[in-house]
Amino acid sequence: MSQFENVTVLTKANVYFDGKVTSRTLVFADGSKKTLGVMLPGQFQFSTDTKEIMEFYSGDLTVLLPGETEWKPFGPGTQFEVPAGAIFKLDVKSVTDYCCSFG
Repeated sequence: MSQFENVTVLTKANVYFDGKVTSRTLVFADGSKKTLGVMLPGQFQFSTDTKEIMEFYSGDLTVLLPGETEWKPFGPGTQFEVPAGAIFKLDVKSVTDYCCSFG
């Protein structure tokens, strides 16, 4: 998707790992939320409170999904889903533009 319509953008940035991962929260009319962000190269670990769907618009990274032992490659046009209460790891190889959907 190249754009979102009729959303509220929260001005407070979500900043993780000393600024290497940043995003802004979008709130839709139905109350659903997404974040749009950028990840700089590095290795990161995240945990989830709700189900998350990560979509990638640019970049190059590998991901270790919950319960997996093998890192999987992701890049533009790809996505993965992580259940609530899970931990996943990212190894970002180049600047990566992403969208995360919750719930």
